[in-house]
Amino acid sequence: MLDSLFRPKSVAVIGASTRELHIGNRVIKNLLDFGFKGPIYPINPKADEIRGIKAYKSIMDVPEEDGVDVVHMVIPAKLVPLAFEDCGKKGVKNIIINSGGFSEIGPAGEAIQNDFMERAKKYGIRVLGPNCQGIINSDPDIRAYCNFTFTKPDPGHISITALSGGVAEVIHQAFAQMGIGTRIYASNGNACDITIPEIVRYLGNDDGTRTIILYVEGLRDAATFMEVATEVAAKKPVLAMKAGRTELGAKAASSHTGGLAKADIATELIFKKAGILGFRDEAELCQAAVAFASQPIPKGNRVGIITNTGGPAVIATDVFGDNGLEIPPLSEKAISTLRKKVFPEASVSNPTDLLATGLAEHYRAAMDMMMEEEQIDSIFINFVTPFFVDTESIAKEIAEVNKQKRKPIICNLMTDPNQWGGVVEILKEAEVPCYNFPGEAARALSALVKYNEIRSREIGEPTCFNDVDKAKAAGIIEKAKAREILTAAEVYEILEAYRIPVAGWGMAANAEDAEKVAGDIGYPVVIKADSETIVHKSDMGGVAVNLEDGLAVRAAVEDMERKLKADDLKFFIQKYMPGGKEIIIGAKAEEGLGHLIMFGLGGIYVEVLKDVVFNLTPVTKFEAEEMLSSIKTAALLEGVRGEKGVDRARLVEIIQRLSQLVTDLPAIQEMDLNPVIAYEDKVFAVDARIAI
Repeated sequence: MLDSLFRPKSVAVIGASTRELHIGNRVIKNLLDFGFKGPIYPINPKADEIRGIKAYKSIMDVPEEDGVDVVHMVIPAKLVPLAFEDCGKKGVKNIIINSGGFSEIGPAGEAIQNDFMERAKKYGIRVLGPNCQGIINSDPDIRAYCNFTFTKPDPGHISITALSGGVAEVIHQAFAQMGIGTRIYASNGNACDITIPEIVRYLGNDDGTRTIILYVEGLRDAATFMEVATEVAAKKPVLAMKAGRTELGAKAASSHTGGLAKADIATELIFKKAGILGFRDEAELCQAAVAFASQPIPKGNRVGIITNTGGPAVIATDVFGDNGLEIPPLSEKAISTLRKKVFPEASVSNPTDLLATGLAEHYRAAMDMMMEEEQIDSIFINFVTPFFVDTESIAKEIAEVNKQKRKPIICNLMTDPNQWGGVVEILKEAEVPCYNFPGEAARALSALVKYNEIRSREIGEPTCFNDVDKAKAAGIIEKAKAREILTAAEVYEILEAYRIPVAGWGMAANAEDAEKVAGDIGYPVVIKADSETIVHKSDMGGVAVNLEDGLAVRAAVEDMERKLKADDLKFFIQKYMPGGKEIIIGAKAEEGLGHLIMFGLGGIYVEVLKDVVFNLTPVTKFEAEEMLSSIKTAALLEGVRGEKGVDRARLVEIIQRLSQLVTDLPAIQEMDLNPVIAYEDKVFAVDARIAI
């Protein structure tokens, strides 16, 4: 537990300064200004007092018999280890290191960091940082501002954690500008001890936190993060953002799957698998969090719209359509009842337009009606504040209905807060989430709906295929462990061991062998050059297709022998499979997480179209089916313009079998089945590659 860090009873600052522009002064000022409930101990050997508080020459002089809960260190790196020793003897529980100069600067700094961490472990001290801002807790009973930043939040229910203090403060400041309070704030910098997963777990157990905001730039321990995130996201909404999504990997991958997997794709998949709602825009993240902090989660995607102006409702409807939300018609009973309670000129449907002259009782009638309508899951209100209507009375009705917490209410409030401050305050006190733009409000509501979809997904358990020959496949990999790339024969034997269907095949050493093998398989055939040094065979003239007799086979092999000078050159002969849809299915090892599984449109255009989707192992049947439906060209799998569709059930099974294969054989680093030829009633892999 991190209670003593986030709910400290006492705070000391080693490196407290009399200089106003020093972090050691700012932390004390922040604690005082924020109303910290416990004692503050500035540590400075040359000062008698700092900001009117008695200063102490050493942490050892502090009058705390049970030890100080939190100590800030704002001193040069070289002095930190000895300061840790004193803190350990004094019984300090947590140290926040605001200063830098540790592992981030290289070996010299890393040695200092290792030194103080040894002392921390000896004394049982937990460390936040180094090179970090610290923590904030707005709980009225705590009021801990153990941080040198400037945003003083009102109490709220949104908690924030981030490695990057700069991004965390941007998010924190955004909430302040929106007039939204926050709960706990933590930025842990270099994270040499206390980790993001630990903080997330703490926030998950904090009753005052309703929504968690998470910003990451990388996951040091992806498996632990996955475990914790899954646990916490099951209890409360976790909204996350991962930066660096457009960066290419440092190491160029040699396979299609490796090259198509973005550097951060695993993080996005962890979010999805754990039940975290991911964002790519920090403003949208903050706006959604406001809704999550005060509104119930909708049970479905059906929205009821109430407005007193037309255009904004149209904009919102477009956003809802883009995000898969529905605007269902009202029941005849609802329409009949509501018509009797609003102006005759009002449009009673969905959206319901009460007109600019709409009164408080009209809004209440419309909201009560939509609360009762079974086909409405959430309510979206466009509310402009005209001077000729008692808008405060309207706001009070919205506030009253919102307190019921039966269905989420999101408001696009179009007003001048300087003239209609009373309206703003009424809605704010009632925790009605209000947005300046209809698109912002609609996206926030869409996030609530998406979260419900994520939490409601029943992905099932992975299928365990008992008809596979794991021992045979493992033996092939063991014999080949001195090489990086498996031969075609090894690859196809592994596929057959896992009952992944392949077109009839055989191996040949020369033209004469090739003709015999082709005759046994049956014409027409395909010939592919097989060598560890040849990756993209078609680019180098190493593929010949639709060979219909022995003469054609001999000519193709002899031509490849002239073009390709590889010492280990052999020839892979395979039954030619014309027609069908070309699919790519692949796998890529992801440290600490197993493998990424890829599915998409395959063949020679895969790098151009990049129409692929990914998932993390193990992949269930539900997830495999979801992958088939998620590619941009999903309609092609069903058949268009008279073309036949493909055997989806068999593709789903292959994805699951591949998932089991790489889970059973973690030595596989990358694997491509490209293409897999999919027909209406059968599916065959016709080219495959494995790197170990």
